[in-house]
Amino acid sequence: MQYTKQQDEEFIRVWKKLGSPTLVAKHLGLNPRSVLNRRAALQIKYDIEIPTHNSQRDAKKEKPKKIELAAHNVRRGIDIDKVKRVIVFSDAHFTDAPTTAFRALLKFIKKFKPEVIICNGDAFDGQVLSRFPSINYDQKPTVLEELNACRWHLDEIEKVRPAGCRLIWTLGNHDMRYESWLVNKVPEYSGVDGFSLKYHFPNWETCWSFWIGEETIVKHRFKGGRTAGYSNLTAAGNTNIITGHTHVLCCSPISNYQGTYWGIQTGCLADPMSPTFEYCEDSPKDWRSGFVMLSFADGRMLMPEMVMVCGEDEVEFRGEIVQV
Repeated sequence: MQYTKQQDEEFIRVWKKLGSPTLVAKHLGLNPRSVLNRRAALQIKYDIEIPTHNSQRDAKKEKPKKIELAAHNVRRGIDIDKVKRVIVFSDAHFTDAPTTAFRALLKFIKKFKPEVIICNGDAFDGQVLSRFPSINYDQKPTVLEELNACRWHLDEIEKVRPAGCRLIWTLGNHDMRYESWLVNKVPEYSGVDGFSLKYHFPNWETCWSFWIGEETIVKHRFKGGRTAGYSNLTAAGNTNIITGHTHVLCCSPISNYQGTYWGIQTGCLADPMSPTFEYCEDSPKDWRSGFVMLSFADGRMLMPEMVMVCGEDEVEFRGEIVQV
């Protein structure tokens, strides 16, 4: 981005007054890393020193929160004391009629009234944009048909969400098929309305990850494989990590001197036997349809609860079979 000399002078004035990348970032509505990069560029451009004279790294002062270290389109979050329940679903691949898991999702939203609902990636499938070839001359849904399917399902969620509930969409690799195809085929249309998936769903806040406090992150994927929950957890350290992508529904805890942390995989809202997954060639799938409910109290995440489809119009939850 090109800045005018007047904008450069204003940045330097703000820095000299506040003297800290953290404070300057808050003042300008940027993330600290962008502020530091711009300061470095200005020092070279004008051959001047722009020193820090009000460091916020003093141990007695509050450290920057994780959500303050990246732009909002990359990372979003909520303070842990502002949330009691969060419902996370993923891998809906909305192309078919409402699944049992989807109907259960609506029922649980009405009953438990979460403060945040997270669509953890792959709501849009992008079958015709896939790198995989068609099988058996199958008729794949068009991009418009898939967008309409996403819109209908997400609208149904919006209708039942409680007042004030945030709608978060942590983007998945299938979701990005929409923009990736356009970016590579018609880059000249960058910035035009409709060329970004989030343009079609304005009530959903898109990002790559969503943080609940400082120790819980929700993102579509990290490590792969059926043991991704455990692999994610060991790589992330003392952080609960909730991912989708694998279509596996399970929880893998690790306990250490700091406490117990959870590696959670959120299953799939789609029906594993859907024609959408014909590319699996009718192989057995270690997938489970359902979603996860997270609860928070006393500044920490409690043991996660899974909602798993166990039959037509039935899910398992808290040791009972619930009709949906």
